[in-house]
Amino acid sequence: MSKTGNLSINSENIFPIIKKWLYSDHDIFVREVVSNGCDAITKLHKLEVMGEYSYPEGHKDSIQVIVNPDEKTLKFIDTGLGMTADEVEEYITQIAFSGATAFLEKYKDKTNKDEIIGHFGLGFYSVFMVSDNVEIDTLSFQEGAYPVHWECDGGSEYTLDEGTKASVGTEITLHLNEESLEFANEYRMREVLEKYCSFMPVEIFLSKANAPQEYETIDESELREDDVVVEHIHEDAKTEEKEDENGNKETVEVSPARDRVKINKRPVSISDIHPLWEKHPNDCTEEEYKEFYRKVFMDYKEPLFWIHLNMDYPFNLKGILYFPRINTEYDSIEGTIKLYNNQVFIADNIKEVIPEYLMLLKGVIDCPDFPLNVSRSALQNDGFVKKISDYISKKVADKLSGMCKTDRENYEKYWDDINPFLKYGCIKDSKFNERIIDYILYKDINGKYQTLKELVPEKVEEKVDFDESQDTAEEANSQETDSEKEKTTVYYVTDEIQQSQYINMFKDAGLNAVILKHNIDTAFVTHMERQREDLKFERIDADVTDTFKEESSEEEMKETTETLTEIFRKALNNDKLGIKVEKLKNENTSSLMILSEENRRMQDMMKMYGMYGMDPSMFGNQETLVLNAKHKLVQYILEHKDGEYVPMICEQLYDLAMLAHKPLSPDEMTKFIARSNEIMLLLAK
Repeated sequence: MSKTGNLSINSENIFPIIKKWLYSDHDIFVREVVSNGCDAITKLHKLEVMGEYSYPEGHKDSIQVIVNPDEKTLKFIDTGLGMTADEVEEYITQIAFSGATAFLEKYKDKTNKDEIIGHFGLGFYSVFMVSDNVEIDTLSFQEGAYPVHWECDGGSEYTLDEGTKASVGTEITLHLNEESLEFANEYRMREVLEKYCSFMPVEIFLSKANAPQEYETIDESELREDDVVVEHIHEDAKTEEKEDENGNKETVEVSPARDRVKINKRPVSISDIHPLWEKHPNDCTEEEYKEFYRKVFMDYKEPLFWIHLNMDYPFNLKGILYFPRINTEYDSIEGTIKLYNNQVFIADNIKEVIPEYLMLLKGVIDCPDFPLNVSRSALQNDGFVKKISDYISKKVADKLSGMCKTDRENYEKYWDDINPFLKYGCIKDSKFNERIIDYILYKDINGKYQTLKELVPEKVEEKVDFDESQDTAEEANSQETDSEKEKTTVYYVTDEIQQSQYINMFKDAGLNAVILKHNIDTAFVTHMERQREDLKFERIDADVTDTFKEESSEEEMKETTETLTEIFRKALNNDKLGIKVEKLKNENTSSLMILSEENRRMQDMMKMYGMYGMDPSMFGNQETLVLNAKHKLVQYILEHKDGEYVPMICEQLYDLAMLAHKPLSPDEMTKFIARSNEIMLLLAK
């Protein structure tokens, strides 16, 4: 039998397209060929189970990959069901006709579709991206079948002859082109196989042609039937002369006699045929999850926790998602999701599968419904991908809410790492928000973690004590509506070091505040106020509450305020400076800087959107300097209005108040340091 023919293709330009456009990564041909081999092995196994084929004695499923740098070839040998001459013509010469589709149609009532990868069509032709010539030697499992040899040089012609293959299966030989000789390198091929085939359901072995035989020595008790024995080795017992307690010397056996065997080195499969995600979560240990994480992501920091996915309906999906431990100062926050189809690697950069706010996750997802030749543009508009994304979002929310209820100690331990992402998720995704909002934790200035319901019960009459301090402050603002007066204030801190003066005042007064220091918290605070209309959030430096003040008459303060305003504006050369004078209970506090919550949020928004050209003063007065009428320095200024050192004291009080509010500019800091030195010199005289 000998035959030549033309490939059944729609365009004579198909090969240039395959070589330059079909796959952006040329190494992907390895995945295509190996996955086809896995299909062929899976099919033959099905036929054996159905009684339509019997394996020969000693049969073992495997795919052999053999590199030959001397001959510039690469071989793939599988133990699958092989092909007849007619099947070679049908499945190989008729490009894009899937052999798996025909197989499933024939055995649709007897086989499980999910186990067939099934892209034996264009996928095979990816070998021409790297080859000048391709040979196929195959022998079908069918009784009486003869071996077939097929050959094609990448043009539109092929030859088909009787072959010489003696065992059932298929052997594909690639004669590599000059640009692709890297794939005849053993180390490069191992790298590619580990990238695409680490978890394929068939053992994959890599070897180098004509390489010298390697050996290993094992105990005879560990010898297996398939080991090739080179030599039996008897090792005598080893003894040493030692002194006993009485100083007498005696001979002691330190290693017993044993029989060892030198054997041909056992091949080690590149593929883990039973990956962890295929197991039931109850059968997986904590150490297995951690080891899998280290192996797949090469990350030796232990993950915080993980979620094992196992879904059968309405689509089939398995996987494991890890919350990594992130050092946001140095690490990339973007995680990695590796996508598989029946243990065949598809991609690891498909962002559409994971909600945007969970991009920190690292994990694997195995979904048989994903096409092997997946494209980013197709996924972006794929409703199926959106369903997977929604499912992952739900599973993450379920895991976190469950942990908050049943494992609160660990949940609190992880909170500082994961909270920015969860808050972002609440803002971006209403469904995720519904599921997780009650399990968002707030760390207070005493280091205690609480949910909002624990911190501020929803009923107005059950509000915590420190909220009562708002009554007077609210009355002072005549523009506030009745509904606003009923709101409970949650105070918060954005910088524990910068705002330490205010934190200490709160602690001394028995008040509480929560710490919200991430960038996302600016938007999250607004989001929470929309969620809970009975709440308002206010930074602790937004005002001086009645709790910190002594009662004083309006008339008494009016004259003092006018006087100090005039002195400070003149000393600081700032006619628009806002001044407020209060009698603070803490006599050691001389001055404070406050900025209304509305103005500060407006400033934050301007920074966020890069609106640096706009003048913040257009939104009203900026920072207001609060002076303590009971402090001796403030009293000194009132008593020595025209004193020599009053301007210097005014400047220093202003800068001290500003330092506890926000960082000084470089120019302001330079003046502050020079002035501080000048004050110390005066004290030293």
